[in-house]
Order: sequence, then structure tokens, then C-alpha cells
Amino acid sequence: MIVKEVMRTNLISVTSDTTVTEAKELMNKNNISKLPVIDKGVLVGIVTKNDLLQAGPSQATTLDMFEISYLLSKLTVKKVMCPKVITVSENEAIEEAARIMVDNQIGCLPVVTNGVAVGIVTESDLFHLFTDMFGARQKGVRAVVRIDDKPGQLAKVTQRLSELNANIVSVVTKEMETGGKRMLTFKVTGCELDAVKKILEELNFEISDIRVR
Repeated sequence: MIVKEVMRTNLISVTSDTTVTEAKELMNKNNISKLPVIDKGVLVGIVTKNDLLQAGPSQATTLDMFEISYLLSKLTVKKVMCPKVITVSENEAIEEAARIMVDNQIGCLPVVTNGVAVGIVTESDLFHLFTDMFGARQKGVRAVVRIDDKPGQLAKVTQRLSELNANIVSVVTKEMETGGKRMLTFKVTGCELDAVKKILEELNFEISDIRVR
């Protein structure tokens, strides 16, 4: 799966001369927390809800509400945005986009093609993808097992499940800190928990968890 298949193309953005007050209102109206800053088609920065909050005066200020509102109405996004934006291509693998976000501790990645911002992928988009990849909305038998990290292990269980006419809706593996082992999580429909458990026991797979969910 690539970024193009996950990103949001209805890009809500502001310009650098948008006021902080206007940016706040736009965020609240659209229930978002990040806004790309685009001037004449070029991505020049990004502003977050936290940036806007920090732009306001401290609680110790002696200014009254009218003075604060006036100052914020004059303050522009250019003064508070982050001008160094990490971007991603629409053809990048989605897991690489996720890695970039994790490694840089950021909550979104504007998607840029030929210098033009064409979309954005956020942590929320990745959460939705995570939910779909694990088949969280489908009821079935979910199992987590420890398997040897070598060829043929996954094929063993998929072959046995196919003999039960079980439908595999999700398969995810993860390398474990224990040398030579991987964690396999899968969900199947069309079969009973006891039947799946029997297969795993016959294959001598170490069951960490198995349930109907």
C-alpha cells in the first residue's frame, strides 16, 4: 500500500498571511489540528494547534480580553508556523511514511508531487489503516502465536486453515526481541475457536492469545 491510497486529498490549508485567529477558527470548524501553509501553490510551512496556543499570551498577562483578541488578529501564521516541513511522495510506501513520522515525532506528512502539495497523511489516517489491517471491525477468531523466524512457517498455518475453509481476513507479523522468533497475529472467519486452537497446537506453535473478537 502506498501513500496515495491513504492520504486525504481535500487539503485544507492557509497562507502565511492568514491571521492566527482565522487559523484557529478554520481548525475548529473542520475538527483538525494541523494546517499546511501554502503560498502561490508552494508549501512554505505547517502550523499546528499547539503552535497557535503557544502564540497567545501567558496566563500571567495583564492584558484584557479585548487587547488579547486585537493582538491575535494582527499576528499572522508566518510568525508561528514551522518553516521546515518534512514531506513525502504520493508513491512512497505507507509504512515508510509511518516510520518517518515516528522517527521525527511528527503527527502528519504533507504529500508533495512536482513541488505541489496534493494531500496530507496524518496519524489519524494511520490509526484507521491499522484498524482495517487487523480486521478490527470483523468478528472472527483472533490468534497471536510465536513462530520460528524461518521460511515456511506462515504457509503451515495458512494451509491448515484453508482445509477448514476458513477465510483469513488479517495477517501481521512482527520481529521479536527473542532471537529467531516472530510474533504472528491473524484473524479468520468461518471456523470455530477450538478448531483453530487445535491446528496451532498440532503445529507446535506457542499460543500467546486466542479469542473470538
